[in-house]
Amino acid sequence: MAKVKGAVVVDVEVCKGCDLCVQTCPEDVLALHREVNSRGYHYSFMKNPESCTGCTNCAVVCPDTCITVYRAKVRA
Repeated sequence: MAKVKGAVVVDVEVCKGCDLCVQTCPEDVLALHREVNSRGYHYSFMKNPESCTGCTNCAVVCPDTCITVYRAKVRA
Protein backbone atom coordinates (compact mmCIF):
# COMPACT_ATOMS: atom_id res chain seq x y z
CA MET A 1 0.00 0.00 0.00
CA ALA A 2 1.35 3.42 -0.98
CA LYS A 3 1.34 6.32 1.44
CA VAL A 4 1.04 9.91 0.19
CA LYS A 5 3.81 12.26 1.25
CA GLY A 6 3.72 16.00 0.72
CA ALA A 7 6.12 18.89 0.39
CA VAL A 8 5.21 22.55 0.80
CA VAL A 9 7.20 25.17 -1.07
CA VAL A 10 6.70 28.77 0.05
CA ASP A 11 7.72 31.77 -2.04
CA VAL A 12 9.47 33.45 0.88
CA GLU A 13 9.59 36.91 -0.68
CA VAL A 14 5.83 36.95 -1.39
CA CYS A 15 4.72 35.55 1.98
CA LYS A 16 3.29 38.18 4.36
CA GLY A 17 3.24 35.89 7.39
CA CYS A 18 -0.53 36.10 7.79
CA ASP A 19 -0.47 32.71 9.62
CA LEU A 20 -3.56 31.31 7.83
CA CYS A 21 -1.61 28.35 6.45
CA VAL A 22 -0.19 27.55 9.89
CA GLN A 23 -3.64 27.58 11.48
CA THR A 24 -5.20 25.49 8.68
CA CYS A 25 -2.62 22.69 8.64
CA PRO A 26 -4.14 19.58 10.28
CA GLU A 27 -0.72 17.95 10.77
CA ASP A 28 1.09 20.90 12.42
CA VAL A 29 3.62 21.01 9.58
CA LEU A 30 3.98 24.76 9.11
CA ALA A 31 5.20 27.61 11.31
CA LEU A 32 6.32 31.19 10.90
CA HIS A 33 10.09 31.54 10.70
CA ARG A 34 11.93 33.66 13.28
CA GLU A 35 13.81 35.39 10.47
CA VAL A 36 12.09 37.87 8.16
CA ASN A 37 12.07 38.23 4.38
CA SER A 38 13.29 41.36 2.56
CA ARG A 39 9.90 43.00 3.15
CA GLY A 40 10.13 42.49 6.92
CA TYR A 41 7.60 39.66 7.26
CA HIS A 42 8.05 36.40 9.17
CA TYR A 43 7.45 33.82 6.43
CA SER A 44 6.01 30.30 6.58
CA PHE A 45 8.22 27.23 6.45
CA MET A 46 7.94 23.49 7.02
CA LYS A 47 8.90 22.91 10.66
CA ASN A 48 7.75 19.25 10.54
CA PRO A 49 8.24 18.17 6.90
CA GLU A 50 7.96 14.46 7.76
CA SER A 51 4.33 14.99 8.84
CA CYS A 52 3.10 16.57 5.60
CA THR A 53 0.41 14.57 3.82
CA GLY A 54 0.06 16.95 0.87
CA CYS A 55 -3.54 17.85 1.76
CA THR A 56 -3.15 21.33 0.13
CA ASN A 57 -5.16 23.13 2.85
CA CYS A 58 -2.34 25.64 3.23
CA ALA A 59 -2.26 26.50 -0.48
CA VAL A 60 -6.03 26.85 -0.67
CA VAL A 61 -6.25 29.41 2.16
CA CYS A 62 -3.18 31.45 1.17
CA PRO A 63 -4.43 34.90 0.09
CA ASP A 64 -1.19 35.63 -1.77
CA THR A 65 -0.92 32.27 -3.60
CA CYS A 66 2.69 31.90 -2.52
CA ILE A 67 2.37 28.21 -1.55
CA THR A 68 2.83 25.23 -3.84
CA VAL A 69 2.22 21.70 -2.58
CA TYR A 70 3.78 18.63 -4.16
CA ARG A 71 2.60 15.08 -3.50
CA ALA A 72 4.32 11.77 -4.06
CA LYS A 73 3.32 8.22 -3.34
CA VAL A 74 5.76 6.42 -1.09
CA ARG A 75 5.79 2.70 -0.56
CA ALA A 76 5.06 1.87 3.06
